[in-house]
Amino acid sequence: MSRLTRRLVDSPRGRAVLARLAAGYVRLVRATGRWHTPGRDVLKQYVDRGETIIVVLWHGRLLMGPRFWPGGMPLDVLVSDHRDGRIIAAAVARFGLGTVFGSTNRAGARAVRDLVRRLKGGTSVVITPDGPRGPRMRAAPGAVQVARLSGAAIVPLAVSAGRRRLLGSWDRFQVPGPFGRGVFLAGEPLHVPTDADAGACETARRTLEARLNALTAEADRQCGHPPVEPAPDPAAGGTGEAPA
Repeated sequence: MSRLTRRLVDSPRGRAVLARLAAGYVRLVRATGRWHTPGRDVLKQYVDRGETIIVVLWHGRLLMGPRFWPGGMPLDVLVSDHRDGRIIAAAVARFGLGTVFGSTNRAGARAVRDLVRRLKGGTSVVITPDGPRGPRMRAAPGAVQVARLSGAAIVPLAVSAGRRRLLGSWDRFQVPGPFGRGVFLAGEPLHVPTDADAGACETARRTLEARLNALTAEADRQCGHPPVEPAPDPAAGGTGEAPA
C-alpha cells in the first residue's frame, strides 16, 4: 500500500472519498456492461413472499453484489469493524444497504445475535463466509449458526465478469472491467434445522461451502474463465493462507 493510499484509508474523509469512488465505479461497470442476472430474479421471489434470507457470497466477489439487489429488499451487510470495513460500509450505503459491524469468525457471538435479530425483524443479511481474512473460499461456521438460530434460508450467490482483474490479495478479489459481460447467479438454498446439533451444523457448513464453490466456478465458466481455486482446507489439515 502506497503512503498516499494509507493516508486516505486512515482518514475518515479519505475513506469517504474512496467509498464514493468505489460506488461510482460499480455503477459505471453495471451501466456499460451486458449482465445476465438470474440471481436477481431469485432474490425477488423472496421479496415477493415477504421472507428474510441470509445471502452468502465469497469475499472476493463482493464488489458488484450491491448493484443487483432487488428493490424492496431491506438488506444489511456484515462487515469487519476496521478501516477497510468502514470503506465497504460507506460504499454499500450509497446503494441503500445497511451494515452490521463485526465478524462471525472472531469473537462473533455479538455479531451472530445482531444478525439474528435483524432477520427476525424483517431485514435480510449478507455474509461473506470466508471474510474478513480467509482462508479463501472456505466457509466459517457463522452463516450456518445464524440460519439455525433464525430459521432463515441461506441463499448462495456468485458474480463473475468476462473483463476482469483478479488482485493478488488473499481472496483473489475480482475487479470487473467496464464494457464487458458478466453474470449474477443464485444457487440452491440451504435450510438448517433449529435443532441441528454440532455434527449436523458441520455437515451444513460443508454443504454450503461446496455449493458456493460450485456456483462460483459455474459463474466463471459462463464468463470464459477457469475457476479460482479455494485455499487449502484447514479442516483437512491444510495450512490456509496468511491474510494480506
